[in-house]
Amino acid sequence: MSEADRRIVVVGAGAGGLRAAEGLRAAGFTGELTVFGAEPHLPYYRPPLSKRALVEGVSDEVVALRRRKSAADIDWRTGREVAAADLAARKVRLADGEVAEYDGLVVATGLRALRLPLPGGPRGRHVLRTRDDAAALRAELAPGARVVVVGAGFVGTEVAASAVESGCEVTVLDLVEVPLLRQLGPELGAAMRRRHEARGVRFALGRTLEALHGADGRLRSVELDDGTLLPADVLVEAVGSRPNVEWLTGNGLDLGDGVLCDNALRVGGRDEVVAVGDVARFPNPLFGGPPRRVEHWNMAPDTAKRAARTLAAAVAGEPVPDEPFRPVPSFWSDQYDLNLQSFGSPELGMADVRVLDGDPDGEVVVGYHREGVLVGVVLIGFADRYREFRTRIAAGGAG
Repeated sequence: MSEADRRIVVVGAGAGGLRAAEGLRAAGFTGELTVFGAEPHLPYYRPPLSKRALVEGVSDEVVALRRRKSAADIDWRTGREVAAADLAARKVRLADGEVAEYDGLVVATGLRALRLPLPGGPRGRHVLRTRDDAAALRAELAPGARVVVVGAGFVGTEVAASAVESGCEVTVLDLVEVPLLRQLGPELGAAMRRRHEARGVRFALGRTLEALHGADGRLRSVELDDGTLLPADVLVEAVGSRPNVEWLTGNGLDLGDGVLCDNALRVGGRDEVVAVGDVARFPNPLFGGPPRRVEHWNMAPDTAKRAARTLAAAVAGEPVPDEPFRPVPSFWSDQYDLNLQSFGSPELGMADVRVLDGDPDGEVVVGYHREGVLVGVVLIGFADRYREFRTRIAAGGAG
């Protein structure tokens, strides 16, 4: 069979699926490329969903991802969910029963938002993961709306900032005592709390949500574990996410936290199956330790590029490139007029957090160290130093 007669199936039509398909063309694959996506939309950019899209609207101008002309022949099957896979037979089965055979498979199904385990479905409950989620939430962020956000991580605090900018009254609720504690550490997290409170955000920390109260099918208040009632027209459940891997069960894979891969992104020891983006759990020699999933925005294009090279070589019957894959995780957060940038893995260095420059209440550079080695950095301002710190992380924290 010639390569032109081969077929690669990409399951997941997000940024990872798009960049993997484009990467396969760039790597020389000339066969059929089919992308199945459960959502009805073509690939879009998720980071603005909790930021600009909530303030300005969920438009293509804000969230659409550019598709390269070199991959114009990709067969997009949006609104088509894959329900199961048989890796031994090289087949996937869609929710409507259709079966698609493949010579190569890309797992790019990403994450879904978790919901609070509370009964009741009054209007006003929201999660934020998809374009449709963002559109539904934005429609409720009217001036004066009382918004309760459960979860003081990045999604929760970004939603809080966007809601305040839309004229809403906002309370952020979380069991932790400091917002963004797990992401930034106590000192910078406390500084972020002060920035939010200066804009009018209230915090109910060290508390959990116990019950929802509504009237006429509409949310009216939420009840905390200490009995406090908070008036609420809108509830945003920013309590985490879960990898979409159920469709891969029954294939002998490690699906305990996403899809376990090797450093070349191969799944289950199979050259013809790779995983990309949020769902891929792989070892990174840059940081050592066990395989980890990384949900930062750059992981979709970075893993897609490497996985595409791996899969294109495998389908062509050529050796898989063996150079180590050492991506530097990166993310950014816009909250009000604040731009926060991070490189590396701050969560690995929470035992040794140092202010390297500036002040947490202004422009600041914070470093996160493991055994004395810089493994992550967060910058607020100091835009002229982004490259410096990214280069240090990529070099293993030296310098």
